[in-house]
Amino acid sequence: MDISTLKFDENGLIPGIVQDLYGEVRMMAWLNREALDLTQKTGFVTFWSRSRQALWTKGETSGNRLKLVQIRPDCDRDTLLILAEPEGPACHNGTSSCFDGEEPWPTTLPWMGRLETLLKGRKAAADPEGSYTQKLFAKGVDRIGKKVVEEAGEVVIAAKNDDREEFLGEAADLIFHLDLLLLNYGASLNEAIEVLHKRHAKATGGPA
Repeated sequence: MDISTLKFDENGLIPGIVQDLYGEVRMMAWLNREALDLTQKTGFVTFWSRSRQALWTKGETSGNRLKLVQIRPDCDRDTLLILAEPEGPACHNGTSSCFDGEEPWPTTLPWMGRLETLLKGRKAAADPEGSYTQKLFAKGVDRIGKKVVEEAGEVVIAAKNDDREEFLGEAADLIFHLDLLLLNYGASLNEAIEVLHKRHAKATGGPA
């Protein structure tokens, strides 16, 4: 990205909106040229604090860093969309997003990112005597794979029964156990979606 084409304000700052790979907006903060340069060089998102008049790398004290994936300027080149992989809560209040509030979020696909974060914690604490997911992770690919096969069959049966509630419930179970299998392998649902994205782009001749 050519920094020279960006439009910084009269204070030499540009807003950066941080979004994770599932599409959830995590936070917003300001960057100057030095912060932007450090972000690109280090691979971890760095901002400019207007109150302290100093650079700060997100997570430098808490450990909740933002691993840079990509920076995309908007059409006017006066705002940045920063795609990042959060290594913990993004908000200083300890919530996943600075936009978490009293009203619950509508259920959208970005919620899968939060679920995967929870499941990764369960995987790290795999225990044959623990929770349902901890037990599955402890038993490994054979047991998780068996559940995926079982749930796939249940989805087909529910579809043939023409019961929408049952069908959606079984589909949710299948997605959940497939995600467990992906995480057990060291992958993620987002990576599988990326493969679909690339296949679609190749088939249509459009951008990936």
